[in-house]
Amino acid sequence: MAKENPKTIYQILWNSADILRSKMDASEYKNYMLGLIFYKYLSDNMLHHAAELLEEDVKDLDEAQAVYEKAYNDPEIKDDLIYELNFDFSYSLEPKLTFTALMQSIYKGKFQLEDLAQGFRNIEQSSDLFENLFEDIDLYSRKLGASAQKQNQTISAVMKEMATLDMAYQGDVLGDAYEYLIGQFASDSGKKAGEFYTPQAVSKLMTQIVLQGKEDQKGFSVYDPTMGSGSLLLNVKKYSNEPGTVNYFGQELNTSTYNLARMNMFLHKVDVANQHLHNADTLDADWPTEEPTNFDAVLMNPPYSAKWSADKGFLDDPRFSMYGRLAPKSKADFAFLLHGYYHLKDSGVMAIVLPHGVLFRGGAEGKIRQSLLENGSIDTVIGLPANIFFNTSIPTTVIILKKNRDNKDVLFINASEEYTKVKAQNMLEDNHIDKILKTYKKREAVEKYAYVAGYEEIVENDYNLNIPRYVDTFEEDEPISLSEVTEELAEIELKLEKSTESLNEMVQELTATSSEIQEELDQFIEFIAKNKSYGGTFNG
Repeated sequence: MAKENPKTIYQILWNSADILRSKMDASEYKNYMLGLIFYKYLSDNMLHHAAELLEEDVKDLDEAQAVYEKAYNDPEIKDDLIYELNFDFSYSLEPKLTFTALMQSIYKGKFQLEDLAQGFRNIEQSSDLFENLFEDIDLYSRKLGASAQKQNQTISAVMKEMATLDMAYQGDVLGDAYEYLIGQFASDSGKKAGEFYTPQAVSKLMTQIVLQGKEDQKGFSVYDPTMGSGSLLLNVKKYSNEPGTVNYFGQELNTSTYNLARMNMFLHKVDVANQHLHNADTLDADWPTEEPTNFDAVLMNPPYSAKWSADKGFLDDPRFSMYGRLAPKSKADFAFLLHGYYHLKDSGVMAIVLPHGVLFRGGAEGKIRQSLLENGSIDTVIGLPANIFFNTSIPTTVIILKKNRDNKDVLFINASEEYTKVKAQNMLEDNHIDKILKTYKKREAVEKYAYVAGYEEIVENDYNLNIPRYVDTFEEDEPISLSEVTEELAEIELKLEKSTESLNEMVQELTATSSEIQEELDQFIEFIAKNKSYGGTFNG
């Protein structure tokens, strides 16, 4: 089977998005785009697998479709074929509902949206794995068109763009293209994107930190209780040397975003047995509560300073009880942090992105921070540049937490000035990430960049972890040479004299065409004559 160049895939998918971009916001059209991509992926994989089960050598999807239709209509073959497909994939589609068949009906002018809607329903009803997976795709929305015919035409146009792709790829090519699209949608969505996407550079940094020294571990488990589209979780697959054995645990409150994560897992070819995703409120009710409950790594990019109930009953919750305080109702940052830390193995590593306020705010947050420092839980504080997230321009910090450490010191890394500006966004590039990782591993002071603070020093600072208290980035101004300043002033004076002389010459050549203009001209010449030092050297 021919494989597309990834750039070609990206372009084709982005062209598909262009059809919808003028009709609705990116936060809406992403559901159509990503849902249709996933439906085609499921359809294409099923057709190719059916051909393999039937021991037929096919060159393309049209041939696979023909083979599947013939077998499906053969009473002696159909039941066994459908059984095998459902056993291997947990779903099957009627021949007339495959993406390929729908495309054939589009080209014949016979396509009906109801057929696609039925295909969605068949997938959703085939297994709990796919339950409500396409519920965000309203094929009859007036944003697609004012009439049923217009809606049909819009969806047909999007499907035509996708039709040239055979999505039954080996490896993560399609999954990476899907990630690319999610990133592009996040960029277009701006502030609305925070709930479903963590920029790849930040994901890469956090993932490599929690995986350090465990790249070869089989059965590595990772947990993200605010998983969004799953990009943080899936980065573990990229940096583990045993990617097929990684177990992913994730929870997401927003159902639409939860569905994105489910699709993302499949498109990155994560085995069903290794996916453990949950759609619920992380803070309201703990999950997971059945084994396993602790993990090798915890990765989190929670909503910043979100509101939560902070009900007094949470003081008896084992996630929060040992700290004697709850995060404020108006700022759930530490509630998320403590939830993630509770689910960390004694040998694990946690990385969480939060606003800088968690480093120095007082009150209940200050008490929680003090308890974490007294326990040696906070290992490293990394200051990131401002404006690297799509949903906020504020600078953020990555906090690394561990359990059972030998000491209570804290490594501070100030990477806030290490970035590349791309249009309105700041970007962390590989060299910036590599510098942070190298500094993290060495755990040594680097002038104006990193510092290892002992516990006693932190206590002296009243448990305040504000990075500038520990990493001095002050740059002294270069000494000013008075002789150079004098020379520059003399040059400026000379230039002004020459400019004024030229102006005087031009003024003398001016003539008036009326008595009124002549009067104004005389006043101007008189003004120049009186201000002989105009601009410093003006000579009348």
